[in-house]
Amino acid sequence: MKKGLMWQIIGAFILAIIAGLLFGEKIEVVKPLGDLFLRLIKFIIVPLILSTIIVGVTSTNDVKKLGRLGGKTISFYLLTSLVAISLGLLAGYVFSPGIGTDIELTGQEEVSVNETEGVVQTILNIIPTNPFEALATGNVLQIIFFAIFLGVGITIAGEKAKPVQRFFDGLAEVMYKITSIVMMVVPIGIFGLLAPIVGAYGAAVLLPLIKLIIAMFVASIIHVTVLYSIAVKTLGKMNPITFLKGIFPAAVVAFSTSSSSGTLPVTMKCAEENLKVSKETSSFVLPLGATINMDGTAIYQGLAVVFIAQYFGVDLTFSQLVTVALIGTLASIGTAGVPGAGMIMLTMVMAAINLPLEGLALVAGIDRILDMMRTSVNVIGDASASVIVDASERKRKKKTVAPVNNASM
Repeated sequence: MKKGLMWQIIGAFILAIIAGLLFGEKIEVVKPLGDLFLRLIKFIIVPLILSTIIVGVTSTNDVKKLGRLGGKTISFYLLTSLVAISLGLLAGYVFSPGIGTDIELTGQEEVSVNETEGVVQTILNIIPTNPFEALATGNVLQIIFFAIFLGVGITIAGEKAKPVQRFFDGLAEVMYKITSIVMMVVPIGIFGLLAPIVGAYGAAVLLPLIKLIIAMFVASIIHVTVLYSIAVKTLGKMNPITFLKGIFPAAVVAFSTSSSSGTLPVTMKCAEENLKVSKETSSFVLPLGATINMDGTAIYQGLAVVFIAQYFGVDLTFSQLVTVALIGTLASIGTAGVPGAGMIMLTMVMAAINLPLEGLALVAGIDRILDMMRTSVNVIGDASASVIVDASERKRKKKTVAPVNNASM
């Protein structure tokens, strides 16, 4: 990614904050700029995911390698999610945001949350009954499933399927070019998305919950600068500064859109161009991460549960804290990477430990602010996984090539 564009993104971010603070709710007039950017991003997501995953699968020519990639990716995401929710719980007790919070629940607050399905049904829902419907509705997990199987089918079919493989190779290249064009309007999109949010959230809304916001911010920073930095340094053999600078543009877009899936094209571009992750790895790991990696959301789960428990004067037992950690980690699988998904997960966690669901109203008012932070963490986590898995695959490749070279000497 060009350095000039990176500075434009930073400038747009700062300008959006200033404009929002100066003009307040009047800055809503620039919202169409943000809507334009979102529509452009949504316009490229489905064909980009479909084509890049198929190309990634067919380029491996090895179904076992595909399983290996999936195993490494999911294991990393689950492990970091468990650490994240534990960090959120710890932040809740360190900052104690629910103690002394001056917010009155009148009993009339209603928070709209979609009902969740069981784990078994969630897993079954990954398999599309109609792949074209999945493409039309933008169901990312089903698209990934369809693309993987289509790629495997092309590989097994061999020579007869070469025209199909070439078609998707060409489509992937076209989508990369279109993504480059869309990237040019990222600064405008960030300004249009962020300025109205800053203008809408005045001090009156933020101050009563400032401790919760600070706790979320600190926990997110620690998770990124400690866990991800150590992971990319030790497992990915990459300088953490290089990593953070490389993924920064995607993190800013994630902060503005509050959508891991919506940020996916930018994340893929940053991973491949800035972090030098192979297309083969990024096209598989990143779309998967956009749907199942919820580290930022996991931090939010732990923190919000402690906050709500403190507000109602409920002392959580050790077994309840363990339940929160386990359910919060497992619930991340299958939760869509879209704005508000964290609220759905929080409902599941609260119901499991019998916390009053009315407590959702406490965080609903600032959920968008918290969502921006947790989505940025999610996207940075996706990128760290791609770096680590790619480094692991390159190391494996060198080991398998070395004996052949030695034998020929």
